[in-house]
Amino acid sequence: TPAASDSSGFRNAMESRSRATDEKADGWRSNGIVWRNVILMALLHIGAVYSLLVIPRAKPLTWVWSYVCFIVTALGVTAGVHRLWSHRSYRAKLPLRVFLAAANSMAFQNDIYEWARDHRVHHKFSETDADPHNATRGFFFAHIGWLFVRKHCDVIEKGKKLDVTDLLADPVVQFQRKYYKTTVLIMCFLVPTVVPWYFWGETLWNSYFLASILRYTVSLNVTWLVNSAAHMYGNRPYDQNISPRENRWVTFGAIGEGFHNFHHTFPFDYSTSEFGPRFNPTTCFIDLMCWMSLASNRKKASVEIIQARKLRTGDGSYGEGLTD
Repeated sequence: TPAASDSSGFRNAMESRSRATDEKADGWRSNGIVWRNVILMALLHIGAVYSLLVIPRAKPLTWVWSYVCFIVTALGVTAGVHRLWSHRSYRAKLPLRVFLAAANSMAFQNDIYEWARDHRVHHKFSETDADPHNATRGFFFAHIGWLFVRKHCDVIEKGKKLDVTDLLADPVVQFQRKYYKTTVLIMCFLVPTVVPWYFWGETLWNSYFLASILRYTVSLNVTWLVNSAAHMYGNRPYDQNISPRENRWVTFGAIGEGFHNFHHTFPFDYSTSEFGPRFNPTTCFIDLMCWMSLASNRKKASVEIIQARKLRTGDGSYGEGLTD
């Protein structure tokens, strides 16, 4: 059919673009190490450390604005590319999808299509060579090291076999991917920097280092902790046979993403937790969007299914430490 042909053609174009990007990056790679990423991440974290010295010199409104940008950034990942586009755990109308796509560009963690595709691979082949950030390779690799080396061939091969037709059919995803660099420049760096300067006279220097560099670095590491700490430290009340854990600190930092044993056991659940909005700002946001009629069809694991799974495969902790 014409629709199937268009979808196939767009998918081929996506894959060709990904191959072209990989080939271009080869010039920076040696012995499997992506030196461009190593250098850029080193510079980013040095800039973030320097940003701590800027905090006392900045205006209080700039501190508040930086935190607001952090929350928007986090929602672009948690409510957007993770729970909506990767897991399809709820539906969002066009205005909300546009907002979440813009917020995702502020997060600057790869475009929606690539992030969601790789995340689906992560769930389907967790803790294997096909897992982009395989936690069995150690904390550093799962946290940031996976960005410093070439993708394992299994990640690429398994990713090609996944069904991503829903991503290809979403015009918001297509638009963001096509203009990703431009949207990142605007949302991740220009908007956070210019707003404090324009509206309350903050220096561009201060606003750049706090609302852009420090905010971006913190948001990256908070997301990475889901891949590292939440796969190594914590209890497993739902399935003790898998690596992901319930981690209260990651839950706090990643606005609700630390209920990781639950999430890998019930990946379709929009709340990623049996506790609903409790300890889960992202779930509160999605619930608010539903109340405003911008979202709908929230998927939820039933209480009966959750309790049965706890008894069958859980470690007996039943979420201990998260409900105290």
